[in-house]
Amino acid sequence: MEERRRIGAYGVCRDGERVLLVRGSATADFPGVWQLPGGGLDHAEHPEAAVVREFAEETGLTVAVAGLRDAVADVTRYPDLEVALHTDRIIFDVTPTAGTLRDEVDRTSDLAAWFTPAEAAGLPLLPFTAELLGLPVDPLPARTARAPFGPAPTDRRQRFAAYGLVTDPAGRVLLTMIAEGYPGAGKWHLPGGGTDHGEQPAAGLLRELVEEAGQLGRVVELLAVDNLHNPAALGPEGRPLDWHGVRVIYRVLVDAPTEAVVTELAGGSTARAAWFLPEQVNGLRLTDVAALATGRRGR
Repeated sequence: MEERRRIGAYGVCRDGERVLLVRGSATADFPGVWQLPGGGLDHAEHPEAAVVREFAEETGLTVAVAGLRDAVADVTRYPDLEVALHTDRIIFDVTPTAGTLRDEVDRTSDLAAWFTPAEAAGLPLLPFTAELLGLPVDPLPARTARAPFGPAPTDRRQRFAAYGLVTDPAGRVLLTMIAEGYPGAGKWHLPGGGTDHGEQPAAGLLRELVEEAGQLGRVVELLAVDNLHNPAALGPEGRPLDWHGVRVIYRVLVDAPTEAVVTELAGGSTARAAWFLPEQVNGLRLTDVAALATGRRGR
């Protein structure tokens, strides 16, 4: 079965105790099943812009992003197409600022409505929506096969990755150096990287932490989502590649730190790893995402 991926942005919008949901239309993967408003990112689109756009399309409401709630992943299988689609879902808290609630017409949703938790518990819900609302996850009904997506273009890539602002009880920060031959070579970077097909973002980060620095950590909170678009990146074939990266950043604590050592599983992209006191970070050459997470300028 061919493995494909996409990235989506979704929003939790509340009116008192009620939450806004949309229902899958006859053309959706799961007709009649409800979910949080949202959908796939366009190429180069920031997840925050995507959730605002999707809300306007699906509900008629203009919303503002109020916070980052979660990042989860799931896999939908299309047996007739022999495709397994992994979707990384970034969920925001949003607040309505304008517009009038209305249903979407001739698209993948056909109803938009407010529900109390008790009312939502009686609806067929997509698993990620049920989990976000703290409700039981029920098996999904049979799905109709469709093909709204194709293989990724050879000259365009979208990549989801999870990184960590990793500290120890002494307040030291763990950073990894990018190896020669990779973009940003010689700069200090956050531990982390691209997640595997079927892997949850937080789990992927903790795996990368072991591979790149030999540390066992625990995720404390989700800090931020970062968007990177490089329309002329150098691809693996040596020709320009329109690159879109979406990166979630977690705060991670290593309770029992050890000497930072790169393992063989790191795949060659990490040259070394080291612990730094906060005042030492300003003197380092940092990647943009490392500078963002640490709040340091680097050089």
